[in-house]
Amino acid sequence: MKSILLSGAAALALALAGGAARADAPAVARQASVGAWGVDLTAIDPSVKPGDDFFEYVNGGWARRTEIAPDRTSAGVGVNLVDQAEAQVRAIVEDLAKTKTAPGTVAQQVGDFYASWMDEAGIEARGTAPLAPYLADIAAIKDRSGLIRAFARVGFTAPAGLGILPDPADPTRYTAAVGQSGLGMPNRDYYLLEGAKYDSFRAAYRAYVEKMLVLGGIADAGRKADAIVALETAMAKVQWAPERSRDIKQIYNVMTVAQMTALAPQYEWPLYLRESKLDTVPTFIVAETTAIADMGKMLDTVPLATWKDYLAFHFISDQAPYLPRAFDEARFDFYSKTLRDVQIQRARWKRGIQLLNGNLGEAIGQLYVERHYPPESNAQMAELIANLRTALEARLAGNDWMDDATKKEALAKLATFDPRIGYPAKWIDYSSIRMVRGDMLGNAMRAAQFQQDLQLARLPKPVDRALWEMNPQEVNAYYNPLLNQITFPAAILQPPYFDPKADPAVNYGSIGAVIGHEIGHGFDDQGSQFDQTGKIRDWWTPGATEKFKARTAALGAQYDGYEPLPGLRVNGKLTMGENIGDLGGLEMAYAAYKLYTAKHGEPPVIDGLTGDQRFFLSYGQSWRGKRREGSLRELVLTDPHSPSQYRVNGVVRNVDAWYKAFDVKPGDALYLAPEARVHIW
Repeated sequence: MKSILLSGAAALALALAGGAARADAPAVARQASVGAWGVDLTAIDPSVKPGDDFFEYVNGGWARRTEIAPDRTSAGVGVNLVDQAEAQVRAIVEDLAKTKTAPGTVAQQVGDFYASWMDEAGIEARGTAPLAPYLADIAAIKDRSGLIRAFARVGFTAPAGLGILPDPADPTRYTAAVGQSGLGMPNRDYYLLEGAKYDSFRAAYRAYVEKMLVLGGIADAGRKADAIVALETAMAKVQWAPERSRDIKQIYNVMTVAQMTALAPQYEWPLYLRESKLDTVPTFIVAETTAIADMGKMLDTVPLATWKDYLAFHFISDQAPYLPRAFDEARFDFYSKTLRDVQIQRARWKRGIQLLNGNLGEAIGQLYVERHYPPESNAQMAELIANLRTALEARLAGNDWMDDATKKEALAKLATFDPRIGYPAKWIDYSSIRMVRGDMLGNAMRAAQFQQDLQLARLPKPVDRALWEMNPQEVNAYYNPLLNQITFPAAILQPPYFDPKADPAVNYGSIGAVIGHEIGHGFDDQGSQFDQTGKIRDWWTPGATEKFKARTAALGAQYDGYEPLPGLRVNGKLTMGENIGDLGGLEMAYAAYKLYTAKHGEPPVIDGLTGDQRFFLSYGQSWRGKRREGSLRELVLTDPHSPSQYRVNGVVRNVDAWYKAFDVKPGDALYLAPEARVHIW
């Protein structure tokens, strides 16, 4: 990225906005990857008051000159890093393709999988032949038991999905869970919301279902499409809303097989679990109980023929990327163009890299780390994490609304946080997967079966805390409440999120806030229901619980008022955990930055900006992005994360230090009176 220092007029505007009253110090000597010291000053729009719209102030210049790529749903910092990681992985893949291969080696598996994907002519020539055995199996189903057996197979869709996870009652061992599933559109709202926009989505989906059936050679496709959409609409009506499905108290329902049978006998649980190789599990977590029961009744009331057509459609749709161009383009036209407003397909090699990451991710990740993750990053990240933990410890100890008993439990949980940085301590062995050049669908199905078998092999063993849920080349991070772990893959530990050469304020404002966010998930509205061992346990006193709920309710009310699209508001309950993570993360990061400056000295003014201003600018630019309308709509309806502008504006307006840094006053659009600001952690 080309670095251009802020113009004199813009620098003056910044100084006035922040109320800085001291002379500039020289810019930092070391050259950061972004700008001179870690923030892109050309992205700023000085015509916007920070107190009116901080997100636009920090990113408005960038937004005006940036178009979303025609093959993307969005543009921004994360997208740029994903593009970079894809290019890096492509170089690894092409190098592997040049090496001498033996069966079962990473080079052979990656080379044959990728070559099969890139062989468009071969995929066209094979036509629907790869589909034939699977559709024949569906056609051969003669009764409900046969349908249940199909539900248990890898690659087939079911109204009740099964999964394996650490047991919330004892996180040292694995258990299994059952949850609602089976819809073709993103969630229930797309079937049920009123309005012309949703009517058009439903009409397009019905046409898509018919087209897939026609392409698959299934007769009477129009009538069958009507029946499939009617079935899914009925399923949507009984499924739980997304905000309800994230409430651990509502979804944590432990049942024996006998109790599951009493709840929903139509699933023939002994058969379903035996076919899924889960028949030795004594109890299951049954999530959306009423939805599973009501959809189970449909196994009796909906004709078997419709369920078979439903299975066939979903299998064809899910595997469309591995089939001839007509299938692939039809899927793109509906899911990407119609629902998310994407204009063109991504380049085939880019899609191939994402498929490799999804199927052989850690094999590639090991090579990615060797090439692109400097060991010294671990040391700086360790210091950042240590300061974040110290900052939260102090904030917990000084908390004025928690009683001593609850504080003691919270501090014990913080002390047992397990941070993982960069890459796993051990890697998945993929050598047993059989990859066959020229068999794209078969390769995908065998890779999916490998992943399921891997989970099943872990089931009888103690929980392995060394496992990762993300690849090192993934631009993301996560918190696992069942293991009390925070994980930061290598790909996110690079500019602009983390830059060893950047001004410390920048790293604390960006990756520091990300670290704080993930730590904060341990204390959000759901994570706070797990103790320091990862066990689900109420460790709060009633008084502390009441005060916590009052604060989170106030935060939720703020977010309920945000309207990213006309008539579509942010769901404060659905996004509550992420909003708490964002707010607590930024306040933790700021407190940690103050610990750093106390140790290393008061930071200088650089390019007219104080250390605090640089901290908040870095935070704002770390969420820099813009999104297509359809993608934004889907995010608001389905995603627990708020849109980017509210991950900035909705957070800073609750942080006292931001007001001082940018001289935000009553009358500014984002101004909140001190008593209206929400402080949780």
